[in-house]
Formats: sequence, C-alpha cells, structure tokens
Amino acid sequence: MTITSAELRQLYLDFFKEKGHRLEPSAPLVPINDESLLWINSGVATLKKYFDGSIVPDNPRIVNAQKAIRTNDIENVGFTARHHTFFEMLGNFSIGDYFKKEAIIFAWEFLTDDKWVGFNPDLLSVTVHPEDDEAYNIWLNEINLPEERIIRLEENFWDIGEGPSGPNTEIFYDRGPEFGDDINNPELYPGGENDRYVEIWNLVFSEFNHNPDDTYTPLPNKNIDTGMGFERMVSIVQNVPTNFDTDLFVPILNKIGTFTSFKYGDSVEKDIAFKIIADHIRTVSFAIGDHALPSNEGRGYILRRLIRRAIRYAKQIDINEPFMYKLVPVVGEIMKDYYPEVSLQEEQIMKVIKNEEERFHETLNDGINRLEVIMEEQKNKNSKVIPGESVFQLYDTYGFPKELTEEYVNEFEFTIDEEGFNKEMESQRTRARQARQTGESMQVQSSILSKLDIESKFIGYNLLNNSTEIVSIIKDSEFKENLTEGDKGFIILKETPFYAESGGQNADIGLIKNKSFEAEVLDVQKAPQGQHLHQIKILKGEMKIHDQVNTFVDVNSREGIIKNHTATHLLHQALKDVLGDHIQQAGSQVAKNNLRFDFTHFNSVSDKELKEVERIVNEQIWAHTPVEIEKMAIGEAKEKGAMALFGEKYGDVVRVVEVGPFSLELCGGCHVSNTSEIGIFKILSESGIGAGTRRIEAVTSKEAYLYIDKKLNVLEKSAALLKVQEEEIPTRINRLFDQIAEIEKENESLQAKSAHAQADELLNDIETINNMNVLLKEVEAKSMDQLRTMVDELRINMESGVIMLATEIKGKVQIVTNVSKDLTKEGIHAGNLIKKAAQICGGGGGGRPEMAQAGGRDITKLPEAFEEVRKMLNN
Repeated sequence: MTITSAELRQLYLDFFKEKGHRLEPSAPLVPINDESLLWINSGVATLKKYFDGSIVPDNPRIVNAQKAIRTNDIENVGFTARHHTFFEMLGNFSIGDYFKKEAIIFAWEFLTDDKWVGFNPDLLSVTVHPEDDEAYNIWLNEINLPEERIIRLEENFWDIGEGPSGPNTEIFYDRGPEFGDDINNPELYPGGENDRYVEIWNLVFSEFNHNPDDTYTPLPNKNIDTGMGFERMVSIVQNVPTNFDTDLFVPILNKIGTFTSFKYGDSVEKDIAFKIIADHIRTVSFAIGDHALPSNEGRGYILRRLIRRAIRYAKQIDINEPFMYKLVPVVGEIMKDYYPEVSLQEEQIMKVIKNEEERFHETLNDGINRLEVIMEEQKNKNSKVIPGESVFQLYDTYGFPKELTEEYVNEFEFTIDEEGFNKEMESQRTRARQARQTGESMQVQSSILSKLDIESKFIGYNLLNNSTEIVSIIKDSEFKENLTEGDKGFIILKETPFYAESGGQNADIGLIKNKSFEAEVLDVQKAPQGQHLHQIKILKGEMKIHDQVNTFVDVNSREGIIKNHTATHLLHQALKDVLGDHIQQAGSQVAKNNLRFDFTHFNSVSDKELKEVERIVNEQIWAHTPVEIEKMAIGEAKEKGAMALFGEKYGDVVRVVEVGPFSLELCGGCHVSNTSEIGIFKILSESGIGAGTRRIEAVTSKEAYLYIDKKLNVLEKSAALLKVQEEEIPTRINRLFDQIAEIEKENESLQAKSAHAQADELLNDIETINNMNVLLKEVEAKSMDQLRTMVDELRINMESGVIMLATEIKGKVQIVTNVSKDLTKEGIHAGNLIKKAAQICGGGGGGRPEMAQAGGRDITKLPEAFEEVRKMLNN
C-alpha cells in the first residue's frame, strides 16, 4: 500500500519524538521579529534563537515540519521535476546535545528500517566534506556503507557568512537507470547534476563560528541541523516521476483541468502551465493565510508576481477568467491534517485572490497586445532588446511585473533592458528579490548568558516591591563581584517584581537599594534561560554580589502599563466584532502613556467603524467587569476559545486572561483587576503601516483625559473667536465658507473687469516686428487666472499677433504667451518663445504653438527676456 504524504510527515515526527525530540510547531511564513528574512525559507530559520544562544530551549532535541517559501528561482518552477516556491522541510535538531554519530545513525534507521520508511540500503549513497574524516568513518564503520558510495565533495560545507557553520553530509536515493544510465555523463553520480541520484536529506554539523574577520572558532556547543525535502521524499516513496505527480499536487492539477478542455499529462508544453498554477496557488494560499497580502513592495510584490504569472500561463490552456481562488479549498483539504490554517481562513484567502485576479484580467490582454507591438517594433529596428521605458510602461500601466515581461519575451528570444527599467523605477523600486535588510542572519554565539542557570523567580504580578538577593552581576560581558557609583551593568535577583519586556508590554522601571547603594532600573529583558535581566545604573555607593536588597517598581509606570494592556485586549476583540474574525494582531506596544496595536486588515478603517470600536471598548470599561487570570493546560485554554496570538509559541501550561464573556486571550502580561480601573479609552489615530497591516494608537485614563481636555480647549477658543456657542461652531463655519465663496466670486468678477480695462489700455503698447503685431508687457495681476484672462481679452481684440504678458506673484515671475493661428502656420511657436523668456528669468516652461505659460525667479531679467523674444521674431 502506497504511503500518503500526510502519513509520511507524521511518520517522521513520530520517529524523532520516540528519540526524545520535542515537536516545534510550524511557524508562520511571515517572519516574527526577524528583519533579515523576507520569508521563512528553511526549517532552521525559526530556530535561530536557539542556535545563537539568545534562548535556551527546554529540550535540546527538536523536530519540526516547517512550511517555507523561496523565490530566487521562480523562472524554473514548472519546467523541472522538483523546483517549488512553497515547500516543506522536515528537520531534526540538536542544540548542544548529540552530534555526528547519533545524527547519522538516526537518519539511517529512519530511512532503512521497515518500521519506518524501509528503503533498500543498497540504493542509498552519501557525500561528505573532504576534511570531515569523522563523518566519513561513521558512514564506513558504523553504518557499513561501502567506500564507493561515500563521495567526498568540497561543497559539503554549510556557511551563511557570520554565525554557526560546519561540514555537512547529504544522503542520496538512486531512482534507477530509467532516470539516467549514460556512463559517459560526468555528472551521473550522487551530488552531480542529474535526475537519477536525488538528494533526500542534508545533515549539517554546526561546530564553528564564522567570525566577522573571516576566521573560524569552535562553537561553545556543537549543534545538529538537518533538512529533508518533503515533496521530493514523497515522490520517491510514492514512486512517481516528479513532485507534481504526488498526492500533494494531483488533486490541484485535476481541479485545474475542470476549467479547461486540456488535462494534465496531455502534453509536456501544456503540463508546464498546470504545474506553475499548482505550485503558485499553494504559495499564495499559505502566505495569505499567514497574513501577507499582494502589493507593489516586499513580500506583497512576490505574491502579486506569482498570481499574475499563473494567470499568464493559464491563458496557454485557455483559461481566460478568474479561477485560481476556486483552487483554495483543494489546497486546504490536502494540507489540513497538519496545516489547518488555509481551510480555517478559506473565505478570506479566496476573496483576496479573486480580487487580484479580477484586477489583472482587466489589463492582461491589452498588456500582451502592447508587448507584441513593442516586439514587432524592435524587430523592425533589428533589435532583440525591449527598452527599459517599455518594460516600465508595462509594469506601471498594465501591471506586468518586470520578471513576467522578461519571461514572456524570452520565449521569442528577446531580452529586456534591465538597467533602463531600473532608472525608470527610481525611488519606487523596492523589490522582493532583494533582502529586506543586510543584517546578520544569525548572531555569533555567546555562552555567558546561555550557560547562566541561576534560578530567578518573577513575583511581580501581585507585588511591586520585595526584599531579595543579588545572585549575579554582569558588566562588559563578564561576571563581576561588584559595581560602583556611575557604573552601568546587568544583575539578576533571586526574586524580582520587575516585569521583563515581552508580548508587547514595556519593561518595568524603578529602584533597587540598601544601606550601601542605590541603583536605578533602566530596563528589564529576559535572559536565554528565562531569568529577568535588569539593566541598572549605580546612582550612589557600591553594589556587591549576594547583597540583600529592597526593590521598588515605579508604581505610576506600572499602573499606566496595566491599564493600557487590558485596553489592548478589549480593542483586539472590538476590532474582531466590528471588522470581522479575520483580524489578527500583528504587533503591539503597551507603554505607560499610550498603546499601539497593529492588526491585519485589507482596507482602511472608516471613521464610523473606528467610532464603533471605541464605543464598544468604553462600554466594556464602564461595565465594571472583573479581569480573571488563571493558568491551565494549552488544550483546555483552546477548548474554552482562548485567543492565541499569531506567531507566538506557547508551552504546555498557559496563562489565560479573561474579561467577562467579552475577551479571552493567552497572555503573560500584567493587567488591571477590573475594567473600571481603565477609566476611559480614546483612539488617537488609525493608519496603514504596510501591505495589509493597520495601526491604531490610543490612550487611556489620565492620558485620555488630557487629550480630550486639549481638544475641548481648542473647541472653546474656536467658539470664542467665532462668537457662538460650541455646538453652533459647524453651522457658523459653513456660513463663513458660503460668505468666502461669495466674496471670491465677487473678486473674480472685479478681476475680470480689471483685466478688461488693462487690456484696453495695453492695446496702445502694440509694436510691429517683422510685419507682425507684437505686445510684450509687464502688468499687474493677482493670479494666473487674471493674467490668462487679460491675454484672452487682448487675443480677441488682436486678430493677428503675438502676446506675451508677465507679472510677479508672491515673488515669482509668471508669464503667459499667445500666438494667433495664422502666425503658427508661419512657424511662430508660443512654447518656444516662452521657454527662452523663462530661462532668462531663471525658470522654465512651455506649451502648445498657440498658447503657453511659464514661471521664473528673477523679475529684473524681464526686459532682457522681452528683448530676446523680439530678436527671435525678427529672424
């Protein structure tokens, strides 16, 4: 019986759980607190905090199945057997526990034991680094693999720049001679470029730090990082020629076939379109499910590009209307055993994709027609390069990503002028193929904090001061015995009431002192093993290790924080009630004086919706609802309906914050005991901070009172200035607008009369140049409209001639020129005349042959400009 993909994934996880590994749930595709990555692109990407020592895991043995996105070779997807933009990595990891021998033995057992995968051992080969004799000997002597199936390759060294690095060993499966049997092919070996020997597992032995100066030093802890390509492993287990022929893709391919007369398998050429669509719908479904949205920048640009690439290829199989959104339920059904998020958010994902499809279909045919015209034009010029300006036009007008244009024209042996395109993009160009930041991907491992296993207990949920002992002092990355006046450093207390910054809640501040010293607590963060690490400054005296001290949390700061934190929970639920259940928290900051809440939402929030959200939060505050907090098993909390925050990792026992029947969230932060303590809630602003992400800033309690009081003061002053009651201000302002409009109307009438009068006088200043009536004059005008009106009046009175009037408005020269139609036929061009005049006055401008306007900076140059115009008319 053929094993299913879901069964294989579970088999892998079960094997390593039997070997004492803790299951790490798959993280969202959108990285959390990691600006170095656009997407989660590997199984280890979410575990960097363990590898760099910033957090010590409860269990050093970890196993995961991690969804990932890589888009560096999109153009290959659909054309090869194994390229994907969305894929899964199965991995087992050791953080300073077991090393090479155990990792190799585990891998061999899983692959060859009949209880698990049960591969024929004779079909497996491995590669190792030439200098890694330890791994070579384990394969040779422990596993008894023949020498000829252990290949030493120089590239078997994993190195991302700075951070953990080391040799690796890769395991290959021989698919048989039907996938390649040419003995003269120099690439036909495990590790070569061929389809016969397929890499199924990569075991990385992290034993060095790659330092900033390009030297390598041994890591304090040697780590194991392995990755198994899930899709290719499924293809081998299910004995099908490509990843697309597995149960991960076949239902999607079949569904695509219902929208066209073509079927998958009919032809190699048509199959490419099927594969591209199937791959891309998986990627965009999961990415949108993890709250990324299509846009013109960053990861949103990737999604837009994938959707539009799939639509373009759909035309090749006669699908000419939105259809991709209908594939989402199929994707969800295939993956729901381990990844239920697509099915759970099916409606929202379909809505987003359908919207994107409809937008692109509006311009797709016009864009392709335009591109074909451009190619024909270039062919007539004996050129095979599409100009950068044309590539930009297709992007800007028809929504064609540059890469889509490039891929399309490559089919006709054209290339694009990428440099020209980049110039056209200018500052707009923020593209997804570039890393969001160039920061380090992993920190260099430091052991001082990761090895610090001193016990420290947080007691600050109910206490804001206590007597305790200093159990550790750290300064300049070294343990110290003391700190003296003026010193800054870090300390750990045996028991502490100071909250360490986490979950969006700011750290506590305050004082620590005894008879010998006084220290200010500046910040509190969590050490890798969970202790609260207090950053302090000694204000006076001397602090010593093991001192008995008294702690004092700043009460005003804590009270402001807890009011804002509970208000954040109320705001979260109110947004769901008003905008919909798709709302997810995307970040927050809970400070003493204000709160900030980021959330996923496709559109801006209307004023009406904001007012409703604000009303709901305040009604919950005024309901005097008790806030109840208890610890319970994670399963029990989820059964109760507790809201887990997107991207957060939770332990087996969680802390649940319940605000009556209104709000239920998993939360480790500090809160009021009753909503009435919050007093009042006021939204200050709502804005977009990125594609599909909105931000609300708000205040509570005293800060809300001060904000409202400030607004009331403005209202009172406005009422006094307008000499009305406050409630009459809108009516009075509307009346003033009406009066202003009437005055402006009268003013325009007066200006027109003035322009008419001036025009009559100016007729006396007409001169004759080259048998032409010419009027060049500086006049008085209040606006460009008045200046144009004067020119129009003169034009009517001068049947034939050239008029150029200039004036100074707010320190700037403004010029208007008119040339009668009969003179334009003789080559007199208003735009050319005014361009020269404006240049002399330090400006620029132009226009049509009959009418033009321009501006300048220097009115004193006007006589010189007029003289130059006379010369031009004389020639």
